[in-house]
Parts: sequence; structure tokens; C-alpha cells
Amino acid sequence: MRMALEEAAKAPALGEVPIAALIVHDGQVLAQTHNYRESWQDPTAHAEVIAIRAAATALGTWRLTDTTLYVTVEPCAMCLGAIILARIPRVVFGAKDPKAGACGSVLDFTHEPRLNHQVEILGGVLEEESQALIRQFFRQLRAG
Repeated sequence: MRMALEEAAKAPALGEVPIAALIVHDGQVLAQTHNYRESWQDPTAHAEVIAIRAAATALGTWRLTDTTLYVTVEPCAMCLGAIILARIPRVVFGAKDPKAGACGSVLDFTHEPRLNHQVEILGGVLEEESQALIRQFFRQLRAG
């Protein structure tokens, strides 16, 4: 999670919200990135989605079984959908997202028995540090 926070800290220099994700397989980082929605003008360019694409390329398969995704902020519905479709078994996140979180804050697809894949979620890891990055970004954005 510390590596994800370090990556998130790079995002504001590009005008991006400091949210980052990384995917680990057998102790090796397959993908590490932050959001690029503003830079690419792409509403799907969330850190999780970009990391999933990179990890699938690195492994040569879309099935990301035996991986863990670390993300600084609770995944939204789009990202959790991608996580489920990629068969990622475990997600560790930092700060809750009270406006868009899909791991319990707004929605909770993680316990939906009708889905073909279940995801283990561990939230609140380095939560204060993750929240501080977000607060600082928006404070600076409002200031000028």
C-alpha cells in the first residue's frame, strides 16, 4: 500500500486526483499506475482499470487469479466490475469513498452471491494517509 501511496502522490503534478493502484502476483508488482482521466480525457481511465489491463498483458491472460490489487481509495462500481471480471481474488484499499465506493460505502457488490466471482476486501489500510492525499489535492485545487 505504501507503493500505491507513492504512485498516487505523482498524480497531482498532472492535474489528476491522487488515486493509484498496483497489482501483485507471487510477490512481484505486475502493474503500478495512477488515474489518467484528465490527461487522457477518458472517464474509464481509473487507476484500477489501467492496472488490470497492464497486469493482464504482463501475465498473458485476462484471468488475474492469484493476484492482489492495492488501491488508495475504495473502488467504484466500474472498477469493482472490472475486478470481478478479471477474477482478482483480493482487493486492499485505503480510504473509503462515500460518494462512489462499491465495497460497502455506497454499494456493495462484494457480497453479491449471484455474481460468478467473489472478491475478498480489506479496507482502511493506511486510510489516513490516503485521505490526506485527497484532501490536500482538493484544498490546493480550490485555492487556486
